[in-house]
Amino acid sequence: MVTRPLVSVVTPFYNTAPYLPECIESVLAQSYPQFEYILMDNCSTDGSTEIAASYADRDSRIRFIRCSQFVAQIPNYNRALAAISSASTYCKLVQADDWIFPECLQLMVKCFERSESIGLVSSYWLSGDELGGSGFPRQTSMLAGGECARWYLRTGLSIFGTQTQVMYRSSLVRGNDAFYNASFPFADLQKCMEILEHWDFGFVHQVLSFSRRDNDSILPALEQLQPYDLLRYVIARRYASVFLDSEEAALIIERYKHRYYRALARAALGLRGRAFWRFHKSMLKALNERETHDWPYLVRAIGPELLWLASNPGMTTLRALRSLNRRKGTKIAAPPTTDPTPSNSPG
Repeated sequence: MVTRPLVSVVTPFYNTAPYLPECIESVLAQSYPQFEYILMDNCSTDGSTEIAASYADRDSRIRFIRCSQFVAQIPNYNRALAAISSASTYCKLVQADDWIFPECLQLMVKCFERSESIGLVSSYWLSGDELGGSGFPRQTSMLAGGECARWYLRTGLSIFGTQTQVMYRSSLVRGNDAFYNASFPFADLQKCMEILEHWDFGFVHQVLSFSRRDNDSILPALEQLQPYDLLRYVIARRYASVFLDSEEAALIIERYKHRYYRALARAALGLRGRAFWRFHKSMLKALNERETHDWPYLVRAIGPELLWLASNPGMTTLRALRSLNRRKGTKIAAPPTTDPTPSNSPG
């Protein structure tokens, strides 16, 4: 009889009753049979507790843990991951408002089994109606960790997605008191880069997961703060010198700094409020406690933006309306634009 590696699947949740059954059903429908399923309840009040308990009563693979103390999202993820079995070989986090396709565990385990040097596996995914993970080299199912990190830093293309999209080697999860850095809003991407310093990367060229975008989770709220150019800049500042030679690292950092400060210049001209600037300040401090914005650089970035707006008067009006309606909580769709700044979301 062939012994398959045990996979720990983990779903931390808080008040996700509308989505939780679909998430749980997707895990229970996996073609790969050798898994445990941990459901970690962060003091839910909307019926999620009862949903999880009912599934646990019917399936012995489920371990339902109801916490007595409410914590923020990332600390809740950390305490859920701390509960995985000491016997598990791989760990798959599935966020409670997402779900995975039936072959997800099987194909990710198969990818891991290519080499004991692989610490992290990802795949294509659906984010709402959009395909995520596209752009990864075709016919490549494994990259050395340093090569993968260099590819990401050079392209900025998202190949890691959110926690739902990746699978970790369990020894890496168990080796951390707190797996994710709770002070960094995109701690999952930071963790991927950290793993690539010492481990290789595997990729499955199939769509294996679905992430919801039409809910009230933390991601849509973060997207209102325009974090992605900042995130790329912070990750470049932290990891470019780790994976690239000094000359290329400096070029990569400057490239992402330029894009980030262009975005900040637009935000300044759009009269973004205090919450926006507080968020960006806190992200920089997560990189370095003494880090602050480069205000002279921002002033220089505002000049070209003013010239661009002057040559596109329709956009000036649109941005003014957006600023007004943002304060009222409504949205205005953007017309076609010649602005060349890329909008790819990072992982």
